[in-house]
Amino acid sequence: MSQEPPQQGWTPRDETVSAPGPGAVPGQPGTRGNKPRRTGWRRLVPTWRMVLGAILLIALLLIGGFAAGYLLVDIPPANATATAQSNVYLYEDGTLIARDGEINRENVQLAQVPLTVQHAVLAAEDRNFYSERAVDPKAMVRAAWNTLTGKGKQSGSTITQQYVKNYYLGQEQTLSRKWKEFFISIKLSREQSKSEILQGYLNTSYFGRNAYGIQAAAQAYYSKDIEDIDTAEGAYLASLLNAPSAYDVTTHPENQAAALGRWNYTLNGMVKEDWLSESERAAMTFPVPQKAKPANGLSGQRGYVVQAVEEYLTGHDVMDESTLAAGGYRITTTVERAKQDAFVEAVDDQVMSQVSEDRKADRNVRVGGASIDPESGRVVALYGGVDYTQQYVNNATRRDYQVGSTFKPFVFTAAVQNDSRTQDGRRITPETVYDGTDRRPVRGWSGGRYAPENEDGISYGPITVREATDRSVNAVYAQMAVDVGPHRVRQTAIDLGIPASTPDLTASPSIALGPATASVLDMAEAYATLANHGRHGTYTLVTKVTKDGATVRLPKDDSRQVVSREAADTTTSILQSVVDSGTGTAAQSAGRPAAGKTGTAEEDKAAWFAGYTPELATVVAVMGQDPDTGAQKPLYGALGLPRINGGGAPARIWGQFTGMALEGTEINEFDLELEPGAEPEPLPGSPSEEEPPPQSPTPSGPSSEPPGETPDQSPGQSEGPSETGPPSSGDGDVDTGQGDGSASTGPGGPAPDTRPGPRDGPDGFGRFGEHGSGPGGHHDHGQPGQPPPGPPPEVIHQR
Repeated sequence: MSQEPPQQGWTPRDETVSAPGPGAVPGQPGTRGNKPRRTGWRRLVPTWRMVLGAILLIALLLIGGFAAGYLLVDIPPANATATAQSNVYLYEDGTLIARDGEINRENVQLAQVPLTVQHAVLAAEDRNFYSERAVDPKAMVRAAWNTLTGKGKQSGSTITQQYVKNYYLGQEQTLSRKWKEFFISIKLSREQSKSEILQGYLNTSYFGRNAYGIQAAAQAYYSKDIEDIDTAEGAYLASLLNAPSAYDVTTHPENQAAALGRWNYTLNGMVKEDWLSESERAAMTFPVPQKAKPANGLSGQRGYVVQAVEEYLTGHDVMDESTLAAGGYRITTTVERAKQDAFVEAVDDQVMSQVSEDRKADRNVRVGGASIDPESGRVVALYGGVDYTQQYVNNATRRDYQVGSTFKPFVFTAAVQNDSRTQDGRRITPETVYDGTDRRPVRGWSGGRYAPENEDGISYGPITVREATDRSVNAVYAQMAVDVGPHRVRQTAIDLGIPASTPDLTASPSIALGPATASVLDMAEAYATLANHGRHGTYTLVTKVTKDGATVRLPKDDSRQVVSREAADTTTSILQSVVDSGTGTAAQSAGRPAAGKTGTAEEDKAAWFAGYTPELATVVAVMGQDPDTGAQKPLYGALGLPRINGGGAPARIWGQFTGMALEGTEINEFDLELEPGAEPEPLPGSPSEEEPPPQSPTPSGPSSEPPGETPDQSPGQSEGPSETGPPSSGDGDVDTGQGDGSASTGPGGPAPDTRPGPRDGPDGFGRFGEHGSGPGGHHDHGQPGQPPPGPPPEVIHQR
């Protein structure tokens, strides 16, 4: 075998060493494994591969984090503070009565905010709102950098982010809140339009002065609704968003220069964005806001009005209590500010100014009042007490005091409405003569003996209905209630406006004396029906209710004729006499034609005056209540008087208020259509048609003389075995108490009427006549089968 010599430049192959790769340069390493390691400072410099890998890793983490955040962070429910709103209560002219609730907010629709005001907000806060995305990362980074470098704390948030913070999250400055805000804003922008987001932002932002939302701000700074705010005012409100308290120039006048600078910045931004012309901008002057007002709260009469309105809305099924409590309602009432102020002034002048801390009885004095426009049924004024924050019970709407003789007109109205007749068959008119003997047992009632006492035990003998109304003679009206039928009297009262559920509105003879405990407002409604010629429409305290711009449906007026005009107007005619010459003469101070009736509760625990002019029906009650226990108390000695009667302080309040409320208006006479035959009727069989004068009233006990037979007594009608009739008076139309079938006479009739009845006392003008008792207790006698009691105890008289 021949051996070739080795080629030049090559060494024998060592199989333990790898062959050089193609293109290897002799004398240099030929593989990566032979690449020299980096040493020194080069080891600290990342290679391009490391940089690229890091970038990719960060990108993946960011994408993953964004995806995870987007998936994991949901849009939460709104926070409670953001949704809380106050209910706003307004007088009929739109001025504020009160706001309830802790959060002063009233949401509005974006369409209610003038476009110039919207633009002012955008110019101040986010000029690119309609073109930008929900979040602005560049702005967020810039804001963070400025904050870190000491150039001022900045949020870098878009309006969308600010709305998310206000509505869904909170004001805390934490990374977790910013994280949530970022993703909720992105999601929200996909679910809501820009206009919806701007509306939410305007309704949730804080403007200072405890005003949340732009509507509350407009009221707080300019006492205007947002619809009435002009461009200059809107620019100031927009400026407040940046620093609400600091830019309030009336609270912090030292910051006026800064506030003015922010206002100018806002207006200049509007010009820059072509939302405002240069000429309009040049003509504007700084709109100085009004001084900050203390919170209205519910003090004074405000709380009583709010309470009555709430009861009206829930009681008429406009909304339930929980819905109303949720807030956000704008409620325009029927209450007229001038008349409301007049009522307060009248009560202060006639009662509260007379109260003395030195008299123990004065601490029990309470006053309630209500006034209604008879034609419209609107409640124009309401007096609930001295101050809602001191006395929480609303004296205008409470139903726990007897109405007394103010109920008697309903008995007469029922008599005319039902063409009722006396026991001896005579039609009941203002001139019908009854027996006014004290404690005379009623006739024609089988429910047990009932013999009510007249005021101070006075016997009047034969007396016309008109005069019996003037003097509030209980014996006459108790008998009249039986003649009409107690159930008919009760129904007439309900038709006029007294609620059927009124406590003690019982169909018995004592219903005439007013043991029922209707409220002042109930009685005002009933008297308004009489003033409106027998036409009744459900009273109303509210004219309009809105929420978020939407109108809430209110009850329709179901006005209807509940009693004939003749029945209502004839009642008015006898009530005019009460004011002209009866127990209500103090009401003449109104200086207008008036009709009314006084009333006093049992044991003088309340005194009433209910009356009306052609234009206004008003009821006033002075009540006695222990401020500590809440128990009803007699008014003996209050205001420095022996007794308080309906013809005293209540009638004087009524007169002063009515005169002030109607001041400057035309004085109108009553336009009355009386029942036919309202003139005196002769006694059937009487040879003369001329009425004898009624006998003078004399204090006495009940007559002990037996009643005489009447020529027209119906067969089968008998008198109770223990009843005593009127004394013989010769002649005249005297009701002898024979039954007409209107009351049950059999053994299965109603149970005996033994309940105490209310009464009236003197009115301070020397007139008496209403049932009742002195400090010793009530005198409603009439236990079946028992003889009449002796004379009443001595009582104190107000002369």
